[in-house]
Amino acid sequence: MPGLLRFTVLIPARYGSSRLPGKALADLGGKPMVVRVAELARASGAAAVWIATDDERILAAAQAHGCDALMTRADHASGTARLAEVAARLGLDDEEIVVNVQGDEPLLPPALVGRLAHTLARTSAAAIATACVPITSAAEMFDPNAVKVVTDRAGYALYFSRAPIPYAREAFAAAAARSSGAPPAGLPAYRHLGIYAYRARFLRDYVGLAPSAIEGFEALEQLRALWHGHRIAVLVVEPAPPAGVDTPADLEQARRAFAGA
Repeated sequence: MPGLLRFTVLIPARYGSSRLPGKALADLGGKPMVVRVAELARASGAAAVWIATDDERILAAAQAHGCDALMTRADHASGTARLAEVAARLGLDDEEIVVNVQGDEPLLPPALVGRLAHTLARTSAAAIATACVPITSAAEMFDPNAVKVVTDRAGYALYFSRAPIPYAREAFAAAAARSSGAPPAGLPAYRHLGIYAYRARFLRDYVGLAPSAIEGFEALEQLRALWHGHRIAVLVVEPAPPAGVDTPADLEQARRAFAGA
């Protein structure tokens, strides 16, 4: 990674999960998943890595494997609010860069974490940086679980949505085109990746921002930042990194990746 940049990785980890309760502690090659995430975060070049949890079991497992971890309040309405609590408790400077790596992303490439921190560092007008990958199928374009992002020519986010944006009016006119094949050539269609880098100052400001209607309807927390005028730099990455662990099938894939580790 060119140059030296100080940044901190925070890993929010909860025990509850509708599909995989306790997945943060799922065994991956002899270590809990959240510990594997902390290891990849260390490999990214981060100056410090902290696991933030509201569960004593996760705290104990993290500390047993030599990871820095702390307990947070259990009543946070969002993951960003949890990060804001941790940033305040760690006394991070306003310009310190904080990368949020979810505790169920054990296969995330460490280099992507570092690249995202550097993207925010060199984009002084942005309070946040995030990442996206090109969309290659019409089915993904119309999948509400695949969050889309549209950017301006400088790479700042204009909007995030579960709807198919930008909408290719002519190409998507036929129902068949909306469920099969690829988006039309040249359509700047990107799927958002749920990894963020923040300036610590923004995290402190975030807790005072009123929720927006668009964030509530879309169920996309990052829209609050856009609503209040904060700029989000978007890094385009290829190929797409491995998916996080959301289902039993995802967990088995992660276990295969760490078999013999």
